[in-house]
Amino acid sequence: MHFVDAKGILSAGNGMNLYRGCTHGCIYCDSRSRCYQFTHDFEDIEVKQNAPQLLEKALRSKRKKCMIGTGAMCDPYMPCEEELQLTRRCLELIDEYGYGLAIQTKSDLILRDLDLLRSIHCKSKCVVEMTLTTYDDELCRMIEPHVCTTKRRFEVLQIMAENNIPTVVWLSPILPFINDTRENITGILDYCIRAKLYGILCFGIGMTLREGNREYFYAALDRHFPGLHEKYHKKYGYQYEIVSERGRELMEYFRAECKKHHIVCDVEALFAYFHEFPENKGYEQMSLF
Repeated sequence: MHFVDAKGILSAGNGMNLYRGCTHGCIYCDSRSRCYQFTHDFEDIEVKQNAPQLLEKALRSKRKKCMIGTGAMCDPYMPCEEELQLTRRCLELIDEYGYGLAIQTKSDLILRDLDLLRSIHCKSKCVVEMTLTTYDDELCRMIEPHVCTTKRRFEVLQIMAENNIPTVVWLSPILPFINDTRENITGILDYCIRAKLYGILCFGIGMTLREGNREYFYAALDRHFPGLHEKYHKKYGYQYEIVSERGRELMEYFRAECKKHHIVCDVEALFAYFHEFPENKGYEQMSLF
């Protein structure tokens, strides 16, 4: 872990990454790709120590309230966050200045900040996004070794529902020959239905591989799934998009189940939801008093 002073914190789309790198150890992580130009080991977390100061300056200067997103590149609730509390300090600012939040994680550490998530959603809007890739916790420990299991993430989603905080699951990636089965999709969907989700984001049944994360993924296959590396290479070569042979069948099943249970699964609609700030919510709440 090392500390830097960042020059800025919010992207043009009002997203932020408080850390660079990750220690979850997910074998498929696209953020390892060389196109992101990491100048340090991926597990050597870069901490943007001045992020709260930069965020406060940015929020104070905005003319219009909006949703602030975090977690797209690096998880805001890695173990180092427990001590550093950068994420919590930034959530306090989002809450104080009346902005909305869309936050993505795999970690149950997010429950530490439930008080702030509730407060933000009461004043504006908070959406909690969690990644689920496999229903099988044993497989989860293999492909996502240093973060809580799927079952625990399901429990987090239930707690959010109990607190009336809307949730969206990222059903991604689905690894060909590993978890691209109807049984796995059914198990994840069962969790999602029971957790009363707003939506499930799924780009397709497959994954992406490119220089940097491809080598890391294949090394993991050699350790955990002997012979599968060669099968991948023979079938997909150096393709970027790695699509499951069962992709069409499983996507049809996924969409039908979402429709049946009134879960939003349209990708464009979900991204619009992440960015949609409730302009009148603050006024409506003030009018109650």
